[in-house]
Amino acid sequence: MKHYPSQLSGGQQQRVAVARALGGAPSILLADEPTGNLDSQNGEAVMDLLRELHQEGATICMVTHDPPYARHADRTVHFFDGQVVDEPHVEGNTVTP
Repeated sequence: MKHYPSQLSGGQQQRVAVARALGGAPSILLADEPTGNLDSQNGEAVMDLLRELHQEGATICMVTHDPPYARHADRTVHFFDGQVVDEPHVEGNTVTP
C-alpha cells in the first residue's frame, strides 16, 4: 500500500491487478495471463478465486499459454496466428470435443 507500482515485483503487481479486478465482483471478467508472473502456489490461488467467481455466476474469458491453468476452463478455444485452430463443439450446456 505504501509503494508505487514500479517499486513492486512483477508477481506483486500481478496480485494487485487481480485483487483490483475481483474487488468489484464483476459479472464479466477479461483476464489476459492472470497467472503470468506468479509462482505455482499463487497461480493456483488466483485460479481458485476465478473458479469461485465463476461459480457465483460470472463469465470469465481468460487467455493463457499455460496448459495446467487452461484445464480449469469449462471451454477452451485454441488460436494460432490469429486464427481459431481448435474449438470444442457446444451443445446446450455441455461442451464436447
